Amino acid sequence: MTTSIKFIATDMDGTLLCDNKMLPSDFYEVFQQLQQKNILFSAASGRQYQSLVNTFKPVKDEMVFIAENGTLVMYKGKEIYSSTIPTDEIHTILQSVQQVPDCEIVLCGKNSAYTEATSEQALNEIRKYYHNLKLVDDLFSVDDEFIKIAVLNFNGTEEHIYPVLAPLFGETHQVVVSAKIWLDLMHKTASKGAAIKHLQKEFGFTFEESMSFGDFFNDVEMLKETYHSYAMENAHPEIKKLARFEAPSNNEQGVMTVIKKTIL
Repeated sequence: MTTSIKFIATDMDGTLLCDNKMLPSDFYEVFQQLQQKNILFSAASGRQYQSLVNTFKPVKDEMVFIAENGTLVMYKGKEIYSSTIPTDEIHTILQSVQQVPDCEIVLCGKNSAYTEATSEQALNEIRKYYHNLKLVDDLFSVDDEFIKIAVLNFNGTEEHIYPVLAPLFGETHQVVVSAKIWLDLMHKTASKGAAIKHLQKEFGFTFEESMSFGDFFNDVEMLKETYHSYAMENAHPEIKKLARFEAPSNNEQGVMTVIKKTIL
């Protein structure tokens, strides 16, 4: 029985959500029990803030949102932390990514996400994660505070995109494979882990009092910043090596299973 937990962060896709993108059937019931124990719950995702709020509408003011892979942290509708990229750096990255074949780009700002994508297949995939999405003719003319560039490649980003972009931007920015067909470029210091470090100071809980669940490379820093780190059974093999514990798969509601067994 783990009674000392004060904070739980979970990734969404491939972790909390089953493959059909649904929340676990008993999520709200478990959430209420965590509330009664004063345990802070956070969705930590590559997804956009507006998209996360939409998913958790009934409890949106009771939880913390670590959005866009930790580049924007929101609580009760207020920003408590963000990590932006200067516009000139954004333009440099865009120029390079546009040279890479078969890629669609999502430019992520605080107000909205922006894309030049036109194919139905790409837009359907993008809309899963970006609730506020504007279709534009020219990403270079967009005006916003930028937090991330997401690259979509249906052939697989780990094999095809990371080897191209990591040598170009790995020294200056965070370049991370966030899913089989997604890769994210962010501020060098941005990560879900950096966001959790900030929350530990802000809310006064410790590394030992923190629990997290993840399945892919954008979860690495988060798992490192929490003592009770769980890789899903369906996680990338490298993530399983890194995490301290293993949870049942996302389709077996693994996050809820562990919480009920260890905390409730």
